[in-house]
Amino acid sequence: MLNRREILMGMLGATGAAAWAPCWGGTPASAAVTARYWEPFGDMVQCKLCPQGCTIDKDKTGICRGRMNRNGTLVSLGYANPCAVHVDPIEKKPFFHVLPGVKAYSLAIAGCNLRCKNCQNWTISQSSPLETANEYMPPARVVENAVASGCAAIAYTYSEPSVWFEFMFDTAKLARKAGIKNVMVTSGFIHEAPATELAQYMDAATIDLKSFRDEVYARLNAGKLEPILRAVKAYHTAGVFIEMSTLVVPQWNDKPDDLRAMAAWIRQTLGEQTPFHLLRFFPLYQLANLYPTPTQTLLDAQKIARDAGLKFVYVGNVAEADANTYCPSCGAKIISREGYLVTGMKITKGACGKCGAKINGIWRI
Repeated sequence: MLNRREILMGMLGATGAAAWAPCWGGTPASAAVTARYWEPFGDMVQCKLCPQGCTIDKDKTGICRGRMNRNGTLVSLGYANPCAVHVDPIEKKPFFHVLPGVKAYSLAIAGCNLRCKNCQNWTISQSSPLETANEYMPPARVVENAVASGCAAIAYTYSEPSVWFEFMFDTAKLARKAGIKNVMVTSGFIHEAPATELAQYMDAATIDLKSFRDEVYARLNAGKLEPILRAVKAYHTAGVFIEMSTLVVPQWNDKPDDLRAMAAWIRQTLGEQTPFHLLRFFPLYQLANLYPTPTQTLLDAQKIARDAGLKFVYVGNVAEADANTYCPSCGAKIISREGYLVTGMKITKGACGKCGAKINGIWRI
């Protein structure tokens, strides 16, 4: 029987060259493939991937900068050309209930369909794949590299992976065949149909809920709340394990009533054991003049979320915060962490090692 590495080598030999099909330019740096989820609109094209619904003129891109009208065909720019590739602890994404302690092969292609003033990765999210330094890496090679790096998961992260849907979908499909988990970090700003299709091969997602007010989404992120809530439900219904996160930005999304409503919606929609990460904001990009989120604001938000019924609420980007996981039934410490390092785990067959209470998550490869 062939081992996993031999299978991957065969996959790369068969599909490595074919996986990249440039529509223009002739070099990997300008790679593009025909996009999915669009339709012709006269001399223009209309993208149907996300709620922005961009109608795009010839040789122009949509808001995301990653999808272009090329002679009446919508193409996805940068296919097989990631601009960021790292091996990270999976906890860094953040995922606290997905394969604790494993390494994730993490990558991104430039572009994003939001315009967050507070973006922490704006140098790639607010760029086109034609403006970044890229590495040629077709889907089969990504999977091969993940195995060679000792990674149990591939993480689609750093920018907005839904913008490069085609590359993520093709890679995730091969990874699933090779026994590699697929996880993504996303804003969730995608229509339900592509979300449901992607969910066939996606094991887990951390979805960054920016706010629980539509007016904040419009002013801070150039997005809308309701389509994101629908996408979260679509992923959940399709069986993707979901962790939620919110970057708490002072003066924007830190109102107690909004945080309470957000936490209540998460509990009602996804369940009380849904991990919820409250992350500290640091001044960057267009909010560089703002101050970092006070630690007390995050601790207050954590209490609000717990009082709303969520059992696993974590404070992130604060060194002194308690990052451990405790059994909601007996209170035993079941995952010990020092920063992103997992130092101990007492979960057996998806249950607390002390009292046997079920703990939601993905605990085995």
